[in-house]
Amino acid sequence: MRLLELQDESDSLAACAAAGREPADPNLRGWAALLGLDPRLLLEALRNCGLPVLRGAKAALAIGSVSQLWSAARSLAGSLESEPARAAAAELRERAAAVESPQRTWRLPRTRLPEQRTLVMGVVNVTPDSFSDGGKYLAADAAIEHGLRLAAEGADLIDVGGESTRPGSLPIPAEEERARVEPVVRALAARAGVPISVDTSKAEVARAALDAGAEIVNDVSGLQHDPELGRMVARAGAAACLLHVRGTPQDMQQRAAYRDVLGEVHDELIEALERACEAGIDEERIALDPGLGFAKTAEHNLLLLRRLRELTQLRRPLLVGASRKSFLGKLSGKPAPERLTGSLAAATIAALNGASILRVHDVAATREALSVVDAVRSSGS
Repeated sequence: MRLLELQDESDSLAACAAAGREPADPNLRGWAALLGLDPRLLLEALRNCGLPVLRGAKAALAIGSVSQLWSAARSLAGSLESEPARAAAAELRERAAAVESPQRTWRLPRTRLPEQRTLVMGVVNVTPDSFSDGGKYLAADAAIEHGLRLAAEGADLIDVGGESTRPGSLPIPAEEERARVEPVVRALAARAGVPISVDTSKAEVARAALDAGAEIVNDVSGLQHDPELGRMVARAGAAACLLHVRGTPQDMQQRAAYRDVLGEVHDELIEALERACEAGIDEERIALDPGLGFAKTAEHNLLLLRRLRELTQLRRPLLVGASRKSFLGKLSGKPAPERLTGSLAAATIAALNGASILRVHDVAATREALSVVDAVRSSGS
């Protein structure tokens, strides 16, 4: 089961293809619940609630607004005679509710994060080859000073990474990565006044960072690369962010092939969430990241931003990192350090479409832009 947002003709055609049917109308708009053909009782009941239901060879589409889908599912979850049909209706109700009111609570082990506005995660790259600021903050003192400056500019969290994950980058030994991040994490945890995240896929590095005061492990592999990492995060009671990716930085762009990018990212984020829960990580401590730029083309990134709200049905806070990325450079023709305007536009779109946390390089400007976004989103009559 999945909810799909139908904004234009391409979305309508893709939804019909997912259901395995010829498009009845390329101008379908609103939202669609992509449902299995069984239980049939649910499909008939949704039709009886006044929702158009289009059957295909593989699935069915129930068309309506989010509130219409939620209202129909709520009434059916307690009234259908079949237990499978009631369970499916309850799942549809929960997904529609999550889209209507995206999850914003990310529970950290020690710090309580604000919940009424979009959060900003500042980036500190302690690397010689980051795509955005390669080598500028490789020295620990420079990285610490930068992190403190980001906190002063209004960062709600700071993410410290010691290994570049840009396309084509090569891995480094765990001991080298640890040597880069541990002193920076220790100093920022003591002095910055905001929770610290470590950007790593290695259990050894994450353990050292958590011992130094970090509260979050931001794993760009989605717990695919180090089988010990999830168990270690669970034992430490830490929070985690799981990013969608295929492959490694060396080959991920060759794996950017999708029939249905939203559907496949949705399903693979569910797999990452299941890996985390099976490892023992409390679900309330998990955020999810669609992985812009990781095994994605520029078109994939734009589509994910446009239809990001679909991923709120996963019922976990969404963290989005578009800042200074290459797809913005393709649009503007500017190098990474000069992509502020495009980064702010992407941040605004992501926040309006359901992102709870934005990972950015330019904290002060992003906070100013988000103050407008959050004011508009919460405005009343």
